[in-house]
This record gives sequence, C-alpha cells and structure tokens, in this order.
Amino acid sequence: MRTKLKKGENIVLLIRPHWLVLFLPSLYVVLGTIVGILIGSYGYLIPLIPICYLWYKIIQRKNNLWAVTNLRVIDEDGVFSYNSKESPLDKINNVTYNQSVWGRIFGYGNVQIQTAAEVGSTTYYTIEKPKELKDTITQMQEEYKKSQIISQAQELANAISSGTQQQSKRDIAAEIEKLFVLKQKGILTEEEFTARKKKILGE
Repeated sequence: MRTKLKKGENIVLLIRPHWLVLFLPSLYVVLGTIVGILIGSYGYLIPLIPICYLWYKIIQRKNNLWAVTNLRVIDEDGVFSYNSKESPLDKINNVTYNQSVWGRIFGYGNVQIQTAAEVGSTTYYTIEKPKELKDTITQMQEEYKKSQIISQAQELANAISSGTQQQSKRDIAAEIEKLFVLKQKGILTEEEFTARKKKILGE
C-alpha cells in the first residue's frame, strides 16, 4: 500500500479485486498460444500481446486495493498513474453489499459505500470477500465512535475542577463508557444516554 498511515493508525483489512478479473486475460493467453502453435513459423509472436495484457492486469489487480483502518477506508488504484481516495469512518453513512449465485460460490461481489461527501456513493465491483469488507467497516465505525466517546469523556473529566474528590477523572470516563455500551445494546435510548452523561458530568 502506497498511502502513508497516520500516527496511531492501523490496517485492519486489505481487500483487492477477485482473481476472476484475471480469467479472461488468462484465456486470451491460452487461445493465443494455441493459434500460434497452429500457425507455426512466426506464430510464437501471437501470444505476446495477450501475455503483456495479462501481466498488465496482474499489476493492476495488485495496485487496486481497499484498506480498512481504525480511522478511514482507503481506496488505491493505478498502474502508470496513482490514484487514492479516502473516506473517514465518521463520514460513511451506509455500507451495503450484494452477491449473485456465482458470487456466493466463488466468493466475490459488489460493495457500495455511501458517504456524506458530494460524490454521495461509490460502488466497487467484483471484489473478494464483500461481506467481510462490509462487516469490518461497520465494526470499525462502532469502535471509532466508542473511542470518540471515551476521548470526550476523558477531556471533560480533565476539565472538572481538581477540588472534586467524590469521583476521580478515570471513574467518570469509565461511567460514561458503561453508558455508551448500554446505548449500543439498545438498553438506553439516545436521550437517556445524554441525560445520564450530563448528570455524571454535573451539567
């Protein structure tokens, strides 16, 4: 991967186009070789074009990747040029995937990512492990939200006056983290979570 990671950023999943994208180029090589053998003489030159095309597609597949990190989704592609696009986890609104019958058999499918950006949504076709990509993005979003809540709780705890002795800053952060877990499980509504958080912080 050519994109430089940020401080504290880790790659969770790396996905590329499915190997089926190499099927037709490989078939061209086989057909070109057969034709070259049948022609004889300079027929050995015929497979060179499909071989070069196959080699190009192999490099293209290697460079075309999607990386899910704990902060964003990175989309890279390009052989002679280099293109990179990133979607921060907090800007992704929805992730869906679909697989045909053959896609379920061979393990490929399409993934659509909808973001808050002007582009709206982007669909990636014929990629490997589409469900795993979708589930990983969703999981990283939840963990990112949780880390943000914890970070905010710690910042708010640090802002509390040092004269307060009833609860330590660590206790306040832990209590808010517990409330967040209850909200994620559906035990608390967003309103109840906000109200209890304000009570803990003494707002």
